[in-house]
Amino acid sequence: MLTYLRKRIISSALPLVVVVVGVFALARMTGNPAALYLPLNATEQMREDFISRNGLDQPLWVQMGEYFGGVLRLDFGTSLRTGEAAGEMALRAFPATLQLAATTMVIAIVLAVIVGSWAALRPNGVVDRIASFFSMAAASIPDFWLAIVGIWIFAITLGWLPTSGVIGAEAWVLPIATLALRPFGALVQVIRGAMVSALSEPYIKLARSKGASQTRVVTRHALRNAAAPGLTVAGDLTVGLVNGAVVVETIFGWPGIGKLMIDSILQRDFAVLQACVLLTAIAIFILNIVIDLLYALLDPRVRPAAAGRRRRKANSDAGGDGAGVVPSGTDGTDQSPTPARPGSPTDLTTARA
Repeated sequence: MLTYLRKRIISSALPLVVVVVGVFALARMTGNPAALYLPLNATEQMREDFISRNGLDQPLWVQMGEYFGGVLRLDFGTSLRTGEAAGEMALRAFPATLQLAATTMVIAIVLAVIVGSWAALRPNGVVDRIASFFSMAAASIPDFWLAIVGIWIFAITLGWLPTSGVIGAEAWVLPIATLALRPFGALVQVIRGAMVSALSEPYIKLARSKGASQTRVVTRHALRNAAAPGLTVAGDLTVGLVNGAVVVETIFGWPGIGKLMIDSILQRDFAVLQACVLLTAIAIFILNIVIDLLYALLDPRVRPAAAGRRRRKANSDAGGDGAGVVPSGTDGTDQSPTPARPGSPTDLTTARA
């Protein structure tokens, strides 16, 4: 375990540095922030003083060296807008994004398990066809388009929901619905495919022959088998939610790190922008490790390192972002390998239970 964690930290260090360097350089291509923070009648001396005071007159490589030196001391610089510590601003905004992403994924997973399991009970039936159509449509709708349509219908036309804010349950409805639709559609497809495959396995037939009810077969045996591929896609979709929250938070005025990042770009607040990107990258790195460990727990035969490779391969097979359809045969059954199958024929005691 420690070896795996050490290898993951080392392998992630270079991409993390590349991301930070890229953001550092691109942010400074947006122009000199002095034009935003000084009055229109500012003199040339005032501009020079502002640039010198914030270290913007130094070569780019010197600024970058000072920034990385500060990061090693956990000093991410000072906001040009407020004068606060950039790291504290990012940390203060990040919980709002985590709350939004976590709530969204819980709702999406619960609904996807219900709909995907129901559709898998009768492949190619009416429910299956309806669920497949709407899940594919949901996985294809852009978040920003759905947010705009939601505001127009439910906030402006009907006046049922607010367009911004975090106070009150109604303020959460539109942001969560906007973010949850795409992962819900992707998860329905994956869970449906995994459930169809699981329900056709011999150990399911054995459990039914011993008098197990349909509810017990689905919840105790088939769903446990579908957990591994579902976790694979759910984990990658959660990572996507953290990134995709930037647009949704900006549209709905959600006080998370995504909105803070956009505001920092518009205001050329370099220190805050860099702190937001670095914190988000670290959070995604930690989340990927947690997903690999959970995957390994679902299948004790798979070590965490192998779990990570298998998870990324499954995600690639599913379409790169977890939004693809699980491959199926001509009879509608899933033909992809199922890495975890608790309750399989190799343990008849589980099936007998």
